[in-house]
Amino acid sequence: MRKLDILIVEDGRSQREMLRDFLVSEGHRVMEAENGEAAVKTTLANHFDLILLDYKMPGMNGLEVLQEVKKINREIDVVIITAYGTIETAVEAIKAGAIDYITKPVELDELLLLLERITERRGLIRENELLKKELDRHGVTAEKIIYKSARMVELVNMARRVAASRASVLIQGESGTGKEVLARLIHQLSPRAHKPIIVVNCGALAENLLESELFGHEKGAYTGAGSRRIGRFEEADGGTLFLDEIGELSPAIQVKLLRFLQEREISRLGSNVTISVDVRIISATNRDLDTMVREETFREDLFYRLKVVALSLPPLRERKEDLPAMIDHFMEKFAHENGKNIQGITAEARDMLMKYDYPGNVRELVNIMERAVVIAREDYISVDDLPFKEDAVALETEKKSHGTLRDSLEELEKRLIAEAMDKAADNQTRAAEMLGMSERMLRYKLKKYILKN
Repeated sequence: MRKLDILIVEDGRSQREMLRDFLVSEGHRVMEAENGEAAVKTTLANHFDLILLDYKMPGMNGLEVLQEVKKINREIDVVIITAYGTIETAVEAIKAGAIDYITKPVELDELLLLLERITERRGLIRENELLKKELDRHGVTAEKIIYKSARMVELVNMARRVAASRASVLIQGESGTGKEVLARLIHQLSPRAHKPIIVVNCGALAENLLESELFGHEKGAYTGAGSRRIGRFEEADGGTLFLDEIGELSPAIQVKLLRFLQEREISRLGSNVTISVDVRIISATNRDLDTMVREETFREDLFYRLKVVALSLPPLRERKEDLPAMIDHFMEKFAHENGKNIQGITAEARDMLMKYDYPGNVRELVNIMERAVVIAREDYISVDDLPFKEDAVALETEKKSHGTLRDSLEELEKRLIAEAMDKAADNQTRAAEMLGMSERMLRYKLKKYILKN
């Protein structure tokens, strides 16, 4: 465990000395303060990774000290020490920026586990800072890496480590979570960055067209094949081939893809000649491939060839720590693109955006923010500029499972689909992208709601 610079703020001398002796024995560098005023002065004069802060002290209380030290250095981790009967005060402090709390009397084993978690988290943050510098060197825009949550920090750092290899990567996650963005990030950080990344949506083409798209064809290979065509594998030679919606592959194409992964060779349709290509495969799916393998609708041998490294993108509702930065970024982005003088967003509108669960994930958030900026009549985005009302948000987040919830969700879904179709001028491909769903699913929803024939 990395050693930390720690400040103990505790008015009880015996408690303070007990904590000091224990932390020093663990190899940490420790300073002490007997009250809040001394803690603020000591923080101004020294660097600390962590402050162990007693909540109830004469003079400044723990919450007041927390607010002051965060003004000095926002990166300091603060752990509140509180009596068991006043845990609600610790919760209040966490809302104000404390990372955690422990109760008195302090259990040293519990404190040790807490320090290990903090050390691990700070290590991830350092890795993340290095990664962002590396991304800047590769020209990766900030739009593609908007995240703060520990889960996303860990995921992106894993992508960074994977990038240097030639291993196949399987990215799993719901529609709209940013699987293609992550694939492009891996490519841009890899030794293949100077070569192209070719993207193929395996669910967008019929089987015979997809086979030709991937592997190419010779003249006369099938009716309508009037000339030779180079496939995506050959176009991606030296670079990366990103196969989106990999779960949609037919059994025949699964066999051909497996052969490439085993032999690193392909054959064009209508030809017996093999062609060697140097291509890295990154694939993605929103389907449960493990279940498909058990049901024998997806080849097990291909599954393990594709899943040398598996990355799982969490849905936006499970990483809401990232939402504030994403909301601000997309607001500024679309304001600039549309020449709008948007100064910010009202507290009510921000609260509504934070409560919403985003079934369409990041793609839906982007759509909501673009729409809000475009239709905003004032300098601040308000509730009236958002495509849902408070009652819809409440129903979306309530933990119910039947009756009115289902009806309300369907009504909300119907309205969002109608708006996306209008915005896309009835182009189903574009509307599906906005909504974060496949064209096949969109067509089903359109028929279900009788929005379009």
